Amino acid sequence: MSTPAISVKTSRHWLRNILIGMAVVLALAAAAGAIYQAVETARDRRAYPMPGQLVEMGGYRMHIYCVGDGSPAVILDSGLGDSFVSWEKVQPQIAQFTRVCSYDRAGLGYSDSSPRPRTSKDMAEELHSLLRIAKLPPPYILVGHSMAGYNVRLYYALYPADVAGMVLVDASHPDQEKRFPAALNDLDKSWIRQEEFLEFTMPFGVPRLFGFCGDKPAVRAVDCNFHSVREGVRELKAFATSAAQAAKTGSLGNLPLAVLSHDPAMPQPDLPEDLVQPINQAWGEMQDELAHLSTRGTREIAKNSGHYIQLDRPELVIDAVHRVFKQARESNAATGQN
Repeated sequence: MSTPAISVKTSRHWLRNILIGMAVVLALAAAAGAIYQAVETARDRRAYPMPGQLVEMGGYRMHIYCVGDGSPAVILDSGLGDSFVSWEKVQPQIAQFTRVCSYDRAGLGYSDSSPRPRTSKDMAEELHSLLRIAKLPPPYILVGHSMAGYNVRLYYALYPADVAGMVLVDASHPDQEKRFPAALNDLDKSWIRQEEFLEFTMPFGVPRLFGFCGDKPAVRAVDCNFHSVREGVRELKAFATSAAQAAKTGSLGNLPLAVLSHDPAMPQPDLPEDLVQPINQAWGEMQDELAHLSTRGTREIAKNSGHYIQLDRPELVIDAVHRVFKQARESNAATGQN
């Protein structure tokens, strides 16, 4: 009569052992993944050491990398979740005619995380503090890629006397979420989920193991880490707030301005085919509007380039910066400024 009871106890015993065994295996796999992530990150950073300096910001440090000499200096601000490495093809050439600095926003690349929100207004204020503490005097030519178009517009709105010119590289428009097809909102949600997956698995080396970090040691060293992915998610979730902030900035007056836009004929594999044409049409209209922010604004479509024009067609970004640089110098000479 006791056999069924013994059988139940035995089954529970084995079930408990199986669960304990699975927990041990998962713990060992997580530990192995964490070790793998740490070792490979250290290896990549030895292969590609930080080129700039860390500036103490009052409780955290930010990385800035400056080369060249001259004024006005050019400040390169990367797109959402991107590090200074995205400017590697244009910074050396710009350095041939003036001082040029790329940097990692707080939490990205080599920079420590900041306690402040990840909105464009906060990031513009942090950049202003970074440049002041790093003793890089204004005026500046601000170059913003993608979401950083919001950042540089906020910077101008907050510190207009510090800005001599602006270049927008396939920059975001404050109304884009309203003017793009509604179906794109579902894709936005899926992109957030993808980034959150990377954030969750990065400490255990999963993105690195499966090749999501790419094959370039420079990119892996800077971007393939937990804090960079986490800050990218924070920027993405604050995108709508940053757009609303940029929408309130208004005109750029007669500021020298160049707008570069991607080629709408380029393949866009991340988008469903039926959304490509309406998105490109809306994007083109909004890029024209960005060019009209200044009475001196110009717009150029970067043929054979996708969203990352500074990587696909770096010479166009260099030329645009040089044109704005010369216009800023001429304006300064006309007003008697240095």
